Amino acid sequence: MASLDVEALTVRFGERSVLDAVDLSVAERETVCVLGPSGGGKSTLLRAVAGLQAVDAGRVRVAGRDQAGVPAHRRDLGLMFQDHQLFPQRDVAGNVAFGLRMRGASRARAAARVAELLELVGLPGAGRRAVASLSGGEQQRVALARALAPEPRLLMLDEPLGQLDRGLRERLVVELRELFERLGTTVLAVTHDQGEAFALAHRVAVMRDGRIAQSGTPSEVWQRPASAFVARFLGFDNLVPGTVRAGTPAVVRTAWGELPVPDGTPAGPCTLLVRPTGVRLDGGDGLRARVVSRTFRGDHVAVLLDVEGAPRLEAACTLRRAPDVGDAVRVAFDAEELVRLPPHA
Repeated sequence: MASLDVEALTVRFGERSVLDAVDLSVAERETVCVLGPSGGGKSTLLRAVAGLQAVDAGRVRVAGRDQAGVPAHRRDLGLMFQDHQLFPQRDVAGNVAFGLRMRGASRARAAARVAELLELVGLPGAGRRAVASLSGGEQQRVALARALAPEPRLLMLDEPLGQLDRGLRERLVVELRELFERLGTTVLAVTHDQGEAFALAHRVAVMRDGRIAQSGTPSEVWQRPASAFVARFLGFDNLVPGTVRAGTPAVVRTAWGELPVPDGTPAGPCTLLVRPTGVRLDGGDGLRARVVSRTFRGDHVAVLLDVEGAPRLEAACTLRRAPDVGDAVRVAFDAEELVRLPPHA
């Protein structure tokens, strides 16, 4: 049985559907991240599942139980928000124990659970510290411990790492995944950060205008975006209309010329995605281009190419092999890095 089933969930603000018949499920012990741009409906979905937002249609089930009419505090859900929302008048232990005491746990049981959780989140012995004395990362850990304390059936995270600096965020997202795996926690998270979602989740769901545009494992979504919208949201800009001609080899006609695509690619009109890793700058007598910029990205250099009479291209190169701005280059394409997407998607 899934921990969470959302069926045709709809929320309207006036004439606008913020959630438009959304279907989503989260299995036991699974982490699902809902990913998308601001205004796409992610946080509204979380609030509707939590019972903090009235719904106009659809159904939410937690462990098979319909949540219609069930108030937020009785839904057996843990909530953690971007701004942590810790109680400044309580110390760390008082914050973590809050949900336990609300559920009638004894002082001894609450104290033992608080100590256990602070150990788990890497803050052993911090129970008497004031909230104001904590760093942002420490506050995030306390908020997580508080959400986990009552052992909720489903933990829900709203942009949990959004206020932290990049280095801390990258470290904590790995720690979170390891912690959830160890505890067997079921998680529904929302974020606009694809790196965070892909590192944390077993499955991601990309939202667009209140609908699920694509759902799959991080690898599936990254390797095979379902549409040009998903591809652009993931940071791919090499998109161009094309027409696939079947055969051996198969090719696609584009503004960049006839490019190779994997054999078996369906024929007909399409939008073509060319991954930067599929743009080779040792193309012999290939497409002529000129380097207009190069940007260091840590593990590679992004090289932007001007192609006469066609859209610009981005290529990914090693630092050692990256050409200089102004250099003339020849471009070839790797068929395995070209993806056929639906036209006009």
